[in-house]
Amino acid sequence: MDNSVLVIVALIIVVLGLAFVFSQRQQSEKLQRKFGPEYDHAVNKTGDQHQAEAELAAREKRVASLHIQPLTMEQREDFTQRWKEVQAKFVDKPAESIVDANLLVTEVMQARGYPVSDFEQQAADISVDHPEVVSNYRAANEITAKNKKLEADTEELRQAMVHYRALFKELLEPEQVKVKEMHKELSR
Repeated sequence: MDNSVLVIVALIIVVLGLAFVFSQRQQSEKLQRKFGPEYDHAVNKTGDQHQAEAELAAREKRVASLHIQPLTMEQREDFTQRWKEVQAKFVDKPAESIVDANLLVTEVMQARGYPVSDFEQQAADISVDHPEVVSNYRAANEITAKNKKLEADTEELRQAMVHYRALFKELLEPEQVKVKEMHKELSR
């Protein structure tokens, strides 16, 4: 082989390597934008960026295979009314209202089409469409568990209610609004 063929082969290898690195970087940036703080949570949990990215990509694939649907107007109105009742109950019975808030959020998730058998899977599934509030959901769940042991104080219960409300509002939001907001975000 002459030197020019070796140079061409070396250049092809370098270009392919750079293309691979560029592609990986783009994938990482895409996942970081989509998942926000949940991306960091996954990296911290797994201890490895590539493993975390594989997990997040698997979440996307799993949720894409589910039949997530928007709520009907009647469902949104019913859930909204029930949420108001849960919030009103908080004044006199905060511990009970947190349990009710958790149950109502779970019911909304189920009505939307999210599987609700295991909390960690629920949080992972929710993170795909609602990455901004999944950390709130985890925090509310921890406080709810503490509440079951009668170890949560009123301020913690209030914080759990705030966290549940953030997820509740996200889950009730009509899909066309979310799609419009995503398009605005992408056009920036």
